[in-house]
Amino acid sequence: MMDWTDRNCRAFHRHMSRHALLYTEMVTADAVIHGDRDRLLGFDDVEQPVALQLGGSEPSKLARAARIGAGYGYCEINLNVGCPSERVQSGAFGACLMREPDLVADCLSAMREAVTVPVTVKHRLGVDDDDPRERLFSFVETQAKAGTTHFIVHARKAWLKGLSPKENREIPELDYDIVAELKRTHPHLTFILNGGLATLDVASRELPRVDGVMLGRAAYHEPALLLEVDARFFASEDRIRLPNEAARDFRPWIIKRLEQGMPLHSMTRHMLGLFHGKPGARMWRRILSEKAPGARGPSAISVYDGALASIQAQQSIDLTVGA
Repeated sequence: MMDWTDRNCRAFHRHMSRHALLYTEMVTADAVIHGDRDRLLGFDDVEQPVALQLGGSEPSKLARAARIGAGYGYCEINLNVGCPSERVQSGAFGACLMREPDLVADCLSAMREAVTVPVTVKHRLGVDDDDPRERLFSFVETQAKAGTTHFIVHARKAWLKGLSPKENREIPELDYDIVAELKRTHPHLTFILNGGLATLDVASRELPRVDGVMLGRAAYHEPALLLEVDARFFASEDRIRLPNEAARDFRPWIIKRLEQGMPLHSMTRHMLGLFHGKPGARMWRRILSEKAPGARGPSAISVYDGALASIQAQQSIDLTVGA
């Protein structure tokens, strides 16, 4: 979710669900150590609970980055061993580390020693021609022996040769059963299922076999899914809001960020799919896509209000036709 789940995206998603654990986009250890930390790591208390996802392969640097992240207040530090992008491969981290389980164990151990918050790992089933059963089970067992207890498993192999990052999210076959088998084999460990969970119904179906589920692109492209998460998975008795109510609820955050100099598009780009499949969705996307870029300052809220008004008008028309 690099370049997607930034602080504006996370704040929006938090306005949709009060209880889901949110994750940052992956940030490299070098960037945390040497880059603009407030820009990379800064977040608002409204986002909590939120976990920081790191990328890297040098234990000392990951330990330092984890310590910095914990100092910013993140409730969990996660090591990404699943990203298949060329950029990650060239840095010798991400999914290619699946083939270096001892190094991953050293990285995670160093991170745990540096912080008091939980340290977790997100990974694939294997890489390229690996036998998932051999690679996955061996990888998990190596990490568990070194002290890791919490695994987020993207239930696909990563093909580092021949597939783009986008294709790696779609072409390798999903295998939820092997993740469930991992849980049965290691009941004392925590396994979170990730990959291809497109609906809450699918997530609900798989949840009894594992300890949790992680939604990625489904939650981003159709964020209205998150409006039902608290009721379905956290036994919340709060009324499930409609997407237009959620959009209105998020308006004060947008105003605050506009006053801080943030361009409107940096927030609304994460909201384009809010009304997916609903009346007025096309007009909502069109207004925000065409008018939000370049809109800055407090007056830019008028663009957002115009998009909201278009949704309200469409819904009024539909209600009249259906009366």
